[in-house]
Amino acid sequence: MSRRIDDLADERLTPADTGLPARAAGLTVREFLATQPRLGEFWTPLTVLDADAMRRNAATIQAWAEAKGMELMPHGKTTMAPALWQLQLEMGATGLTLATPGQVRTARAFGVSSIMLANALVAPPALAFIAGELADPDFSFRCWVDSVDTVDAMERGLAEVLSDTNRALGDADAALPRPIDVLVELGAPGGRTGARSLEAAVEIALRVAASTVLRLVGVAGYEGSLGHDRSAPALAVVRGYLAELVALRDRLFDLDLLTPGRIAADDVIVSAGGSAYLDLVAEAFAPAIEADAATGRRTRWILRSGASLLHDHGFYRGISPLDDLLEPAMRAYARVVSHPEPGLALLDGGKRDLPYDEGLPVPLGVAAALGAEQRALRAASVTALNDQHAFLRADEPGAALPVAIGDVVSLGLSHPCTAFDKRRWLPVVERAGSDLVVDLVRTFF
Repeated sequence: MSRRIDDLADERLTPADTGLPARAAGLTVREFLATQPRLGEFWTPLTVLDADAMRRNAATIQAWAEAKGMELMPHGKTTMAPALWQLQLEMGATGLTLATPGQVRTARAFGVSSIMLANALVAPPALAFIAGELADPDFSFRCWVDSVDTVDAMERGLAEVLSDTNRALGDADAALPRPIDVLVELGAPGGRTGARSLEAAVEIALRVAASTVLRLVGVAGYEGSLGHDRSAPALAVVRGYLAELVALRDRLFDLDLLTPGRIAADDVIVSAGGSAYLDLVAEAFAPAIEADAATGRRTRWILRSGASLLHDHGFYRGISPLDDLLEPAMRAYARVVSHPEPGLALLDGGKRDLPYDEGLPVPLGVAAALGAEQRALRAASVTALNDQHAFLRADEPGAALPVAIGDVVSLGLSHPCTAFDKRRWLPVVERAGSDLVVDLVRTFF
């Protein structure tokens, strides 16, 4: 039976839930929130979410995708937080993208009915799980394949599933409820996963089309691994890749592999789009969307941007084409615990507490206490992180830092995808500047 997201409010908090006030232990989330907790009660280091900013971001990215003729299936691995998945589904997202079979199982536990696994599915236990879930006629699932060997591995795993079913039920004619839908993943030399050429991708598609347990429903890929900035060379590589992805879809149509009779017309999918180059995805898809409208050929053009819900003060602020429309909806707080030199202070948050893979935290302000009004903290930078400490330094050699032992520094974060796995519960304030905690968001890592 699916869990209800509302039931998370009945989970009981414990002393092991880091960052929460000591008095929260033993209370349910609902009981704790009824006491109107304030940020000042929480323990540092702490990551805090902004409810208003998340709602605005969710509405913004949804409207942007729809205006470009695309669906949004945001990447749920960014937060692994069912409450935040629900927010985007209620805003109009047509499903979730996920990265691992375990994440898919979590999403199914909360009743998510439309899932794209942006990865290969080859482990026999995971194949058995998906095969069982496909008995639900309302469940829509698709995964990616990027080689003939991947197709072979899926077929072997599914044969093992059917063999186990035969033995358990004594039914020699047992069959899957329905084939597993797959998309051929196009990659690029030097990229991440994906077929390394259009010709290789076509070969994979032909192999899938010959399968009795898999069904070809489209093409997909990830352009974000091909660039890390918005320089002209990076943009040119991404544009070239996305053109190839659309060309692959057209080639499969020409080969009669994506036509009514083989699959339903509205099941044909083309998917791309992280949160860095989504404007280039829309640009590449636009001519094909217009041509489809003229010919009546139907395709679902799916954007998977996951970081747009939170945005950030670092990597995505610097690379997202929607930076003027989105706003950072997460920040961290860490306390000054050492001030050994005039230009150096050590904070009580480090690599185990704060994301750092796409840039170090950015100092925003400082106050005498958590939840108090902050004054701007300028001419200072976090220059390094240890496991549990951040090095806050004055930007000018010999300059003093305007912080004292016990002060709380607010930090802008970079890369939402590695920010959420640090905590089981993240406090939510209604808006920036508020210290009233209105919710706790539960993560499932």
